[in-house]
Amino acid sequence: MGVTAVTDDTFDDEVLRASGPVIVDFWAEWCGPCKQVSAHFEALSQEMGEAIKVVKMNIDDNLMTAGRFGVRGLPTFMIFQDGKVSATHLGAMSKTRMVEWLKESAPSLA
Repeated sequence: MGVTAVTDDTFDDEVLRASGPVIVDFWAEWCGPCKQVSAHFEALSQEMGEAIKVVKMNIDDNLMTAGRFGVRGLPTFMIFQDGKVSATHLGAMSKTRMVEWLKESAPSLA
């Protein structure tokens, strides 16, 4: 399915109103660990297919949404289900750990 880039303007439609679970990667261009996990995140979107929507948000360009959800460090990953945050993870992780975290945090994916 691929990774979708979202903005302050598109976040509510793409994430909060999505029909299934959504994982959001809050990142920034200057963030080394964000670049490190970018390939894992892309692979995750291919591996999980239609089971979960995979989106990225550059917080430097979208300060309102990052502030609204209390993003304080990068990368921050959040899983949204039914318009609400169901899980948050701060910091880089391997693709294997990312899949484990997703399955722990979004039972519909297990």
